[in-house]
Amino acid sequence: MKKRIALVLGSGGARGYAHIGVIEELERRGYDIACIAGCSMGAVVGGIYAAGKLDLYRDWIQSLDYLDVLRLVDVSFRLGAIRGEKVFGQIRNIVGEINIEDLRIPYTAVATDLTHQQEIWFQEGCLHQAMRASAAIPSLFTPVMQGNRMLVDGGLLNPLPIVPVVSSHCDLIIAVNLNSPSQNSYQLPGIQRPPAFKSRFDTLMNSLGSHMPFRNKHASDLLELEQVMLKPLPDSAPNPWVESTRPGAQQPAAAPTQEGAPKSASGSFIIDNVGPASLLDLINQSFEVMQTSLAQYKIAGYPPDILINVPKRVCRFFEFYKAPELIALGREIARDTLDRYESEEH
Repeated sequence: MKKRIALVLGSGGARGYAHIGVIEELERRGYDIACIAGCSMGAVVGGIYAAGKLDLYRDWIQSLDYLDVLRLVDVSFRLGAIRGEKVFGQIRNIVGEINIEDLRIPYTAVATDLTHQQEIWFQEGCLHQAMRASAAIPSLFTPVMQGNRMLVDGGLLNPLPIVPVVSSHCDLIIAVNLNSPSQNSYQLPGIQRPPAFKSRFDTLMNSLGSHMPFRNKHASDLLELEQVMLKPLPDSAPNPWVESTRPGAQQPAAAPTQEGAPKSASGSFIIDNVGPASLLDLINQSFEVMQTSLAQYKIAGYPPDILINVPKRVCRFFEFYKAPELIALGREIARDTLDRYESEEH
């Protein structure tokens, strides 16, 4: 008999493409996805799946090269660097005009209401508008207005929305966390891309704030610094927080535990040359740090039956041209996690 699962898809920028690989692996194993709750990219992928259009969406994003991604970037620099009308216009074309209550399974998109400072659950009404509000990453995508409410990315308050599915009466709750601090060996599969297109994309993202000019560093120095930041740390003892499929007994660290964490602020300095681009990057990196911490507390408060962790270091949040690699990675991590869970069951 198929196990009915409630699927929770977290936020995490481009890493959200990994959700597609996870869904593919779940379906391959015969799990029945009975309901979905998602935030940001999790809301987008989950909504498209609930509308029965995931194959169309996957084929589209996997066909995009650097130049195609550039064409989808409608720069704004008002309340967000990108208006998002081109990207979400295409998503709207894929899902069509459909309301959430007409989807084949129950669906929840989580957004943040800045005006009233609260979490919003969209469980009815226009699907593509709910996805757009849930994925309005602060500083990157322009916010969405609904009456006097200013709506932005749900990851601001709930990057892993488990609570909406707690009462679903499914056999299992499976959560996909895109903000795992895990330092395991997972890496993106290598896919060769045309260097000319890559150069154009990197130039644009640099202008949107992919580098932070500390101490007036040159661009080459910044690239080196960024690669160091993205490089996995040396192997250490397994961390049950990120390695176990059963997070029930896990708790977030109450204090810094990483070797080398400073205990003194001596030697720090004030950054005095921050421009619009570096400010954008600073906001986005701060947002990712906050999401990582919030996700850990959400998992501790409402532990899912199975936790699938995608390391946040596998790619930068804006690398949306890496769909094939991220889908394959999601499939791989889901396979390993489900193998461990099923072996423990037997």
